[in-house]
Amino acid sequence: MNTSLKLDVYDLKIIDVLQRDGRITKVKLAEAVHLSPTATWERLRRLEEAGIITGYQARIDLNRISPTTTVMVEITLKRHRSEDFKEFEKAVLTMPEITGCWATGGGVDYMMQVVAADVNSYQRFMDQLLESNVGVDRYFSYIVTKPVKEVSAPPVTSLAEDLS
Repeated sequence: MNTSLKLDVYDLKIIDVLQRDGRITKVKLAEAVHLSPTATWERLRRLEEAGIITGYQARIDLNRISPTTTVMVEITLKRHRSEDFKEFEKAVLTMPEITGCWATGGGVDYMMQVVAADVNSYQRFMDQLLESNVGVDRYFSYIVTKPVKEVSAPPVTSLAEDLS
């Protein structure tokens, strides 16, 4: 990733608009950021090539497809060697039920977000995770009762203001 790419207000506007509407046409994007379509397209390509924009995807309301249960899980590993972390993280990447996983500092090694059909499905998943011998020592489960705020678009423009 090119970390030396200097972003300006137009780049940040492009990112902000695309986070809210990844299907916007190039012409509408250009109108939204007050640049010509050619200039907007060039900036967009530069942002993609630099790895700042890494892809586009749809947000799905899973509960309109099937009822789901979301569980936040604290994970502590048995051992804390580099290879133990690598083995656990490699396993996590293969499990579609894990929709988010973050290595953390402090008393817990990882926080995971798991989506399952129901609590029983979640428990079967966790039993399989424990049986897979990827080094889990303990885990604590927190059932999500309702989403209060789900953000897929980080506050790029306010973060960039802090860099000025």
